[in-house]
Amino acid sequence: MKQIYLFRGLTWPFRYFFSILKRKLGKLDLLRVEVFVVLGNSSHLFVKGRVIEAYKQSRPSDKHNTLHNILATLRRYAGSSVPDARVELRIAGLNKQLVTDEEGVFEGLYDLDEKTSESTKTVQFSLLADEGLKPEVPSITKEILRFQKNYPHGIISDIDDTIIVSKATNIQEKFWLSVSKNAYTRRPLPGVSEFYRLLSANAQYPVFYVSSSDWNLFDLIQDFLKYREIPVGPILLKDRHMDLKNIWKSGGGSHEHKVEKISFLMDFYPNLNFVLLGDSGQHDPEIYAEIISKYKHRIEAVYIRQVGTKDPIREEELNKLLPSNKIVWIKNSTEAIEHAKVHLVH
Repeated sequence: MKQIYLFRGLTWPFRYFFSILKRKLGKLDLLRVEVFVVLGNSSHLFVKGRVIEAYKQSRPSDKHNTLHNILATLRRYAGSSVPDARVELRIAGLNKQLVTDEEGVFEGLYDLDEKTSESTKTVQFSLLADEGLKPEVPSITKEILRFQKNYPHGIISDIDDTIIVSKATNIQEKFWLSVSKNAYTRRPLPGVSEFYRLLSANAQYPVFYVSSSDWNLFDLIQDFLKYREIPVGPILLKDRHMDLKNIWKSGGGSHEHKVEKISFLMDFYPNLNFVLLGDSGQHDPEIYAEIISKYKHRIEAVYIRQVGTKDPIREEELNKLLPSNKIVWIKNSTEAIEHAKVHLVH
């Protein structure tokens, strides 16, 4: 399989050199290894995570007020990523070292022999205690997510304004939602849980989430999915540093990384067909049109939730890009459920 390293983040010189200086002076706090993704197929293992200075974060609650949520957001975005840290990965028959980049991110794609691929269930990650680096815990163990069965299909979904109300087309509203709410007080789109559980046979089929939100929101998204009883699955976010000054840009900018990440999933699971889910507010239709052009016969359907003011010109252009037998324009989850019951769920 072709070696793929997914989209290293942009360099942020100040944070990079400040972290290096703290390390040289022995002033770094305890460090935390956060593992985002551990995926396996019949021959490969893909891992992604980051190393940051550990910070205390309270569990979300629907009883937390706005001030509490704003302070939690400040803690989330004030954490320092740690570049050039070495993380050891251990799996039966494989022992590798990964080095974090300028954003504190590590990732790797490894060949596995047939025996290891079939029998091994977990991967252990350990931060190597180099000079100035003190791990919060000696090691952490993560389950390898594998989807080897012949499922009828998998699901690849956007997040903002597809499953969670984000107001992505309104910067002020989006910013306020981002800082003033937590995983339990953010609102889902009505009917999303029922629709996704229908498509995934009550979470038996794989569901992947690909978004332009940044990695600082990983835990919030994961907690939101669990709390709202939406099928949990691997989450792939945007590799670009966000801090308190540009938090409002999270979810914006170029969305080309979504094409790359979806293409990676298509290549990593070549025997799996997919249903794509998104909204019309940003660039999901154009992104999915590009995916269909590359993997035409493996896309069973594309559900696009119509948000904001209808744009007849854009819709006409999109209808030319997206095959009429693939695209399903929906106003709400009820329409999506009715269509899926007839065309996808047997």
